[in-house]
Amino acid sequence: MQRFIRALAGVALVSSLAACVVAPPPPAPHPDQHEIAIQRLNQVYGRADNLSHRIDNHVNQGYYPPPQGGALHHRLDVIRQEAHDMAAQHGGGLSGDEQRVLNQELDGAAHAIGE
Repeated sequence: MQRFIRALAGVALVSSLAACVVAPPPPAPHPDQHEIAIQRLNQVYGRADNLSHRIDNHVNQGYYPPPQGGALHHRLDVIRQEAHDMAAQHGGGLSGDEQRVLNQELDGAAHAIGE
């Protein structure tokens, strides 16, 4: 009977220790991946800024009227906002697919600007 009680106490001790084991937290994203995601976002912003300067130059040189330039600036602002919204979902950066989509939109804007 004492063996049974000792065995039962041993099983209880082992099961209580097993319950204390906590799974390790998931690994944090690799810092390089986050930096790359930030670089992608900055590339999109930089390209939008370059297109914005081109719009200003075209309006100043009389290639198209200010209202058309304003519409093109608005289009770039929408793309920047989309980039910002996408980045907010991923800790401040963009995935490769998100950057590709935004670059396609910027390609359309560049074509409209007259690249």
